[in-house]
Amino acid sequence: MITDWDDAYANGDHIADAASFPAMWAELSSQFRKDLLAANRAKLDISYGPAEREKYDLFLPDGTPKGLVVFVHGGYWKAFDKSSWSHLANGPVGKGWAVCMPSYTLAPDARLSDITHQIGAAITHAAEHVSGSIHLTGHSAGGHLVTRMISNTSPLPLAVLARVKNTVSISGLHDLRPLLNTSMNDVLGLNATEAHAESAALLAPALPCSITCWVGADERPEFVRQNDLLANIWTGLGASTRVVHAPDKHHFDVISDLADTDSDLTACLLSPITAEDV
Repeated sequence: MITDWDDAYANGDHIADAASFPAMWAELSSQFRKDLLAANRAKLDISYGPAEREKYDLFLPDGTPKGLVVFVHGGYWKAFDKSSWSHLANGPVGKGWAVCMPSYTLAPDARLSDITHQIGAAITHAAEHVSGSIHLTGHSAGGHLVTRMISNTSPLPLAVLARVKNTVSISGLHDLRPLLNTSMNDVLGLNATEAHAESAALLAPALPCSITCWVGADERPEFVRQNDLLANIWTGLGASTRVVHAPDKHHFDVISDLADTDSDLTACLLSPITAEDV
């Protein structure tokens, strides 16, 4: 039984050298942007709405993109922006896909429902510029946001939603109701009604739906539970689902394999679930 909900969702307190990760991410991302700008394969700060943070970066492969990948960052909806994660585009870009990485307005300046609609707007805008299939992925809070995109109350226009062929929620938060018990809710401002409406695990998938719930095997038990919860429920609602507990990965390094063109995570993101996978 959980009695300390703040601890249940505290990642850095349980990861060695946790404070070193943001600087490392920033450095890797900065170098990646420089390299792709030099190759004329990066378009930065594309506006998808009027708010200051309603911008995305678009990274392009050599030649015509096979399709569009969208990565949505985490930070409990209240921290970070797109600039810390650019390097994670390397895996899909190296496999011939364009990658969109949006920022969004952070809490408390936006409610979670507002952020959901911002991400929908970002995907829709990017989809106008890159043709083909759309594959979605996001980490932690970003995992929540991409699963909301493929739920039956998705903010995506039907024509855009129909192009979404695969989703990978990495360490995603799929039932927001426990967050009502945390001190971070002083910033998020969730109430019971919004927590229910924004929880993918309490909604139905928009079918057809291919989704992998991917989590580090060494993550906090609550993140493992949240990961498995969505796959369990949506399997019973007709979605094609996979569950992966990545060995020896914690909450801060579970995303690192997106930077590797040959990693299992990149392959999973680019490969919708087939009958053989089920």
